[in-house]
Amino acid sequence: MTNAKGELAALLAACLWAIASVVYGIVGQRIPPLKLNLIKGIVAIAFLVLTILFTRESLPLSDPLPIFLLCLSGVVGISWGDTAFLAAINYLGARRVLLIGTLAPPMTAIAANIILQEQLNIRAWCGIILTILGVAWVVTERVPGNGDDSPAHLWTGIGFGLLSAMTNAIATVISRGAFATGNVTPLWAALLRLSAAELILLLWVWFGRKNQELSYPYWQSGRVIFVTCFAAFCGTYLGIWLQQTAIKFTAAGIASTLLQTSPLFVIPIGMCMGEKVSWRAIAGVIIAIIGIGLLFYLK
Repeated sequence: MTNAKGELAALLAACLWAIASVVYGIVGQRIPPLKLNLIKGIVAIAFLVLTILFTRESLPLSDPLPIFLLCLSGVVGISWGDTAFLAAINYLGARRVLLIGTLAPPMTAIAANIILQEQLNIRAWCGIILTILGVAWVVTERVPGNGDDSPAHLWTGIGFGLLSAMTNAIATVISRGAFATGNVTPLWAALLRLSAAELILLLWVWFGRKNQELSYPYWQSGRVIFVTCFAAFCGTYLGIWLQQTAIKFTAAGIASTLLQTSPLFVIPIGMCMGEKVSWRAIAGVIIAIIGIGLLFYLK
């Protein structure tokens, strides 16, 4: 087995995103998606700055191109992609949006093949396909209470979901290109991406402030603030740091596939919360694990 640092980082990031998604699903009922995206980014940046000060890790300044690419990746993947993802959930629900998100890995692998000339062998492609099928089998299971399924509502959600998947794929390829052209560490990469994304989100909120109230009730709840900070610590601070580690140490297509396995980790979390898990969900997990095994052992 080859060095699996990138693959392990991707799986751990997916697990943390699963935990954070459960929390955001609750907090999102109180905080609008755009502002939730902004808040979690600010919290994560604070943690990243403290980590950099503690580790005394310096930013290589020899070439500005990787820094520019990472900032661009953050704008595309975090400010645009995450906001589109949260908006899509409001229209379709988490399971159907996650299904659309499984389109990101093949998009990433194809784009990386064209732009970065990253070649994956047939066994790696089989691993990608099996992992996608396993995740899709889990997230497409019918769940009661899907809400409004009118054509306009449905197609708006699909549009946001496809936008999220495309921006995810593009951002992954851009980040991979940054690591291929420079020696920026994953920690600094996460900070650069988040900082650029937060700048865009701040401008977005600022220009949209005229149509919204000036005071928000969620600030009055210490519990909501604490839970939001916890989710930001797990999903944004650690999640994006691990995501950049994965992209640095493994091919973009493989990293993107493993990063999309969050729905599989939601199943045991749901069981711990008292939810019933079907045999279909378990079968999907087994299929995805086989695919992940191919990516680990047969690259």
